Amino acid sequence: MFEWTDMQELRDGVRCRVFRPRGEGRLASAAMYDRPGTQPGERAPVLLVQHGGSSSKTGVDVWDAAMEFAGRLGWRVVALDGPVHGARTPPGEPDEGPANRARFFHVWEHDPGHVGAHVARWQALIDELAHALPGSGLHWLGVSMGTAYGLPLLAVERRVSRAVLGMWGTSFVQSARLLDDARAVRCPVLFQQKWDDELFTREGQLALFDALSTADKRLQAFVGGHVRIAGEQMREIVRFLSRPQAAGAP
Repeated sequence: MFEWTDMQELRDGVRCRVFRPRGEGRLASAAMYDRPGTQPGERAPVLLVQHGGSSSKTGVDVWDAAMEFAGRLGWRVVALDGPVHGARTPPGEPDEGPANRARFFHVWEHDPGHVGAHVARWQALIDELAHALPGSGLHWLGVSMGTAYGLPLLAVERRVSRAVLGMWGTSFVQSARLLDDARAVRCPVLFQQKWDDELFTREGQLALFDALSTADKRLQAFVGGHVRIAGEQMREIVRFLSRPQAAGAP
């Protein structure tokens, strides 16, 4: 099973435990959220969460999702630190919002090769989850930075049944390459857009949505800027990811 660390937290009936993925040696780069008392072999859907650029595997955006999916629905939620976040924070640098985002923007702009390395980390973690939790359906939640890495992952990973993406667009530096990834996505996708996003243009976000090749894709636009998911936006995510699977669907 998983190599747990002694880092864990309990909030309002949701347990967060940090663990070391097998593919990353002893780096404590992943976290699992579930209800206390959940048995190791208990079957439940798994939500894979890639946090935002200012966050980490235990950040507020991941907790928001965990409260809904683990706390209310009884799913497992698994989050993985981004390329320069959480356990991957360079020594001596702060692990906090503005610094996290600045490091992420820098590596995204100047090191295109890092994307494949992070996709490989996610695939190794998915292998581990499939072995430890056989038969548990996998879903993806990754907006903003979670789309920057989610599209390259979903382009090659077919074990994810359904995905929520959005709040990212081709107008951002080094992001036109994501169009090719979007064309390779096959699972159903809910794409959420912030109409007044100060980081990504409306046109750039719509370009990514248009490029998605899946036969089942939905676009939702919400007023406001590039801010944390809440309210109706979160409710729509829950509704989409938890709806019954169609017969014969992967």
